[in-house]
Amino acid sequence: MSHDAPVLTQNEERAEAQLVRAIGIPALTANIVNSTIGAGIFVLPALVAKGLGAAAPLAFVACAIAMVLFVTCFAVAGSRVSLTGGLYAYVEVAFGRYVGFLAGVLYCLTAVAAVAGVVNVFVDSITALVPLLGNPITRIGLIFLVYGVLVAINVRGVREGAGAVTIVTIAKLLPILLFLCVGIFFIHPANIGWSGWPGSKALGDSVVLLMFAFVGIEVALIPSGEVKNPARTVPRSAYLALVITTVIYITIQLVAQGTLGPDLANHSTAPLAEAAAIFLGNIGRTILLAGATISAFGFVTSDILSSPRMLFAFGRDGVLPAWFAHVHQRYRSPDVAIISYAVIAFALSVSGTFEKLAVLSNVAVLLMYLLCCAACWSLVQRDIRADGQPFNFPGMKIVPALAIIAIIWILGQASVGESSVGTDTRAGLRLAGIVLVVASVLYWLRRSAFRRS
Repeated sequence: MSHDAPVLTQNEERAEAQLVRAIGIPALTANIVNSTIGAGIFVLPALVAKGLGAAAPLAFVACAIAMVLFVTCFAVAGSRVSLTGGLYAYVEVAFGRYVGFLAGVLYCLTAVAAVAGVVNVFVDSITALVPLLGNPITRIGLIFLVYGVLVAINVRGVREGAGAVTIVTIAKLLPILLFLCVGIFFIHPANIGWSGWPGSKALGDSVVLLMFAFVGIEVALIPSGEVKNPARTVPRSAYLALVITTVIYITIQLVAQGTLGPDLANHSTAPLAEAAAIFLGNIGRTILLAGATISAFGFVTSDILSSPRMLFAFGRDGVLPAWFAHVHQRYRSPDVAIISYAVIAFALSVSGTFEKLAVLSNVAVLLMYLLCCAACWSLVQRDIRADGQPFNFPGMKIVPALAIIAIIWILGQASVGESSVGTDTRAGLRLAGIVLVVASVLYWLRRSAFRRS
């Protein structure tokens, strides 16, 4: 077994050495919870109920079980690779620059599809509050306005972008807490009872869709180079955050289902708001619509702040044309990367629905998780170590294999036959495959060009 630390270039070592390890368990747990709970949970209860009916909570349990396997892989890998970059660093250390690049590409696809879907949630919430804005032309105008405002904010500098994220972070959780604390007393037991086990196809479809609400830990683990004692902090924070989010999600589903019953599946744009209207009246409906709007805007704000930096990095490293790494002369921000990312997201927002974009995002993130789980197995086999004793437990080497099997099962079940929730996993797989092929060709062409120069 090798105990070699990851091999870094001098520049990478110098950059990592400048970081301060100041993130402990409470801060990392809060960051994971904040990154995970987003706008999707304001919409997904109705979509999952459409596919599974009263058995919808089973999809949350299945997602939580799968996420335990994934999180364990992340925790094991994170305790062995403490570099900034999170999952992408784990993959790169395990398999090299090219596979790490593919993980980065999958992240970009995940992010841009997710932000495009959440912008649809944002606009749906706005039009539910102000029905006069619901016509198609106005809808496109609202989508353009969202991206335009956030591009302008972020091009002016990261400080302004980070400030916008801070303002909306706390506000998004308050309506959810109100919904749970009051709504739990209005659940009708008959609405949450189910008599039969759902088929594996229906469960697979719902799990693929619901993964949208569970992913986010990969974003929170990016600052791994600033985590104190990562071998201890990463596993504990990841498991604690998963427990918190799972309890919140299942309770949300039970309240929505317990108050609306079978009618929950008919409210695909604002199910929590419709449920709140039953026990809090029109004020409750308005609060939940406002909460969905704030949460969606917060997610989009955070994403436009961070995700375009991946395009900037690709341009800086020569994988994409150098102009993607252009920096605004006055504001010192990656303006071309931000604008390019927003243009792609705008096109997806206009052309796709939340359900389709969520599935595309989830397909890409599951493929990225697949790479990370394989990287975890490789890191354990090679006994790669960073700072301190790595996270170990009996049967540890079996977990990456179980996680890979779980991903293959989820994608396989959801790819067979007609979808029970109106989504097409096969189309998501095809698009992800095309993106990876194009990215691979571009990667090797650029690499060959650098070798000749």
